Amino acid sequence: MKYTAEEIRAALENNELVVYYQPLYLTMTSRLKSAEALVRWIKPDGTLVPPSEFIPVAEESDLIMDIDWYVTRQVCRTLEKQNMMPQFPISVNFSRRHLHEKDFTEKLSAIVDSFDLLHQLLEIEITESAMVEEESRFYEWIVSIRNAGFSVAIDDFGSGLSSLQFIKDVPADVLKIDKSLLSHNCEDEKERIVLESIFTFAHRLRMKTVAEGVETKEQLAFLRTCDCNKIQGYIFARPMPEKEYLSLCQSHQVAEEPKDILEIQSPTSAVNLLMDAIFRRYPLIIFSNLTRNTFHAMTHEDFTVKNCPSAGTYDDLIRQGTESMHPDDRERFAALFNRENLLREYAAGTREVRIVTRQKGDDGIYRNTETADYFVKSKYSDDIITIALAQNLED
Repeated sequence: MKYTAEEIRAALENNELVVYYQPLYLTMTSRLKSAEALVRWIKPDGTLVPPSEFIPVAEESDLIMDIDWYVTRQVCRTLEKQNMMPQFPISVNFSRRHLHEKDFTEKLSAIVDSFDLLHQLLEIEITESAMVEEESRFYEWIVSIRNAGFSVAIDDFGSGLSSLQFIKDVPADVLKIDKSLLSHNCEDEKERIVLESIFTFAHRLRMKTVAEGVETKEQLAFLRTCDCNKIQGYIFARPMPEKEYLSLCQSHQVAEEPKDILEIQSPTSAVNLLMDAIFRRYPLIIFSNLTRNTFHAMTHEDFTVKNCPSAGTYDDLIRQGTESMHPDDRERFAALFNRENLLREYAAGTREVRIVTRQKGDDGIYRNTETADYFVKSKYSDDIITIALAQNLED
């Protein structure tokens, strides 16, 4: 059934719209961490109207803004009731229509301040679709919210409009992964690869992550291997009325992030730590596919040459590298790292090759540089792959 805007506004004015809370839990420890506020319409006769039957109608006009502010005040009242118990942050969804609301951040701050609450107890959730029409205004909006002390979460990432460019530029704190990306129960290889990639780039961008719609132990187990920060879904808790949520909070201590990450180390976080350690000694790392004549480079700011291309053909990389060598070292370097030569070495059973040459830095000075190529095998392909580690040797 589709309701009219007038019926929805009447429900709002008659306090028939009720805020429910869905808890979020730390992925690795399954401890309560925060909650999301979700609006429900409960008629006087007890009939529950699903959000899908009235929220889309409200979003067609500024009525949705009135609902958002109503929910915000209700959330503040709930947080106020937690004054003598553990206070868990609560996120509130805001429509993109607020993008054009004058003094939005000032109004938000005034409401929260009127309840004498810390701003960090309220998280603002915004769907990425909000930036489609006016990207620059969207970024300015988020910056103003964060400058006021509120955290910002990007909701429903992966639901259809996802853009890596968007995530790269948006100054948000949290990325919420849409449940549609878990549709195959995290048992499909392609789904797992996509999810692993999302969590990796989100964490490298210093964003916290939340997986939405988690319902099975298989999904939870896989998300733990991805270093996902928080879980939201039926596997832990369904949305609940305020009284039940407050009772839940009363029985839990505020969950801090694990102090010793090694106690619950996940493969992804372990890799991140490992990469940080490797970069201390090897400021240039190059992944090369000799079979397909391609490479991808990761360069740290401390390496001698700053203008190494980040990707391209392997043959072009070696030509450029050769040109940066001392004239007396160019022939040795080119002969060793020639792609055909490396393929022969691999066929002969060689597992690594290394060389020390003098490489010209951006400052025009030649420095001793060690380059070591390690042959590795991928379980996804029969391609011949090398990982090159390069370091500047002390004079």
